[in-house]
Amino acid sequence: MKSLLLLAALCASMPVAAVAGPAADAVRFFYTPEVRFEADSDYRDRFTEPVTKLFELNDAAITKNPDQLACIDFDPGLDAQDFDQSTLNKTLKLSEQVNGDSAQVTATFRLFADDDDSDREMLWSLKKVGGDWKIADIASRTHNWRLSELGCMAGDDAD
Repeated sequence: MKSLLLLAALCASMPVAAVAGPAADAVRFFYTPEVRFEADSDYRDRFTEPVTKLFELNDAAITKNPDQLACIDFDPGLDAQDFDQSTLNKTLKLSEQVNGDSAQVTATFRLFADDDDSDREMLWSLKKVGGDWKIADIASRTHNWRLSELGCMAGDDAD
């Protein structure tokens, strides 16, 4: 019995490796087992402001000019349009930092195995809403942009 208690105490005192948790799981959904397009209306319940405002403007642009590119013409979670799913799956690493009802999840991955310019580092900002992690913003550390700061003219014609 003493050896069991000693073993339990030893295990409890050992450092625990950082493990991605529920906030990272909310981000992982968009990468595996296959990439999902964040602006797809099927996934709106996974987001919160300010990104939802951009999605609404993007929808309006598509409705007004269905034959033109909308405001979001790339995959924000990838910071790209093209990728190899198997490479992404093999290289994806997620780490999270939680501070109360806010979290930051960093996703690092490669788009293509043999392309030196395909390394990506994305920062996902999340908020806990009703007990669930919702995505409030996505930023590219690789190319220095933030989804919430992208402009969208809601389908206004450019003259």
